Amino acid sequence: LHTPPTPWLESAIQTAPHCPVRFSAVSDHTAAAWRHVVPAATVVRNGIDTRRWHYGPGGEGLVWSGRIVPEKGAHLAIEAARLAGRGLRLAGPVGDTEYFEACVRPRLDRTITYAGHLSQPELCELVGSSAAAVVTPCWDEPYGLVIAEALACGTPVCGFARGALPEIVTGDCARLVPPGDCAALAKVVEPTIGLSRADARRHAEAFCSMEVMTRNYERFYRSVSE
Repeated sequence: LHTPPTPWLESAIQTAPHCPVRFSAVSDHTAAAWRHVVPAATVVRNGIDTRRWHYGPGGEGLVWSGRIVPEKGAHLAIEAARLAGRGLRLAGPVGDTEYFEACVRPRLDRTITYAGHLSQPELCELVGSSAAAVVTPCWDEPYGLVIAEALACGTPVCGFARGALPEIVTGDCARLVPPGDCAALAKVVEPTIGLSRADARRHAEAFCSMEVMTRNYERFYRSVSE
């Protein structure tokens, strides 16, 4: 389970009187959202390849990455960066052209820039050479891979406490504020930058690496076969 519940998926699960399927979910948040049709989903959180998302040196500016669509809130990251007095580099595919042209492009300038839709190595270099990653969901994120990617690069995270984000990070590697509060987000930018990049990397390796995910899936598969 990696999406919010939708009627067509719910109806498929409810077709049989007793669904014979065992389910896993990518977060506690997602498991809870599905609980009305899947009472007991096993949580196996997503993992990333920490060899490809390698430790970076950091930098002065902020970074935002992801699909450029309204629910990801790039415009709010721009507002928070301006309030914090920090530069911001955005990267990701434009999934909603109207949103980009109306809410993102007009806000670009010398300090707020759009790097484009980068390859994975290019994005890794961008994230790893940033002081902090800004994550601004306007919907309940089922997981939040951009957080895992940033932490693997040693880049601490500041963002909105929405969806699964609070369960992915700790106070050693992130600062979260109420959803939609750009002023509060701006205030935690400097404290976030002061967090240990080594601690961020260690958290990624221990909590959201591909190895951890694989071990948890193997444990889940063994439980299914017993």
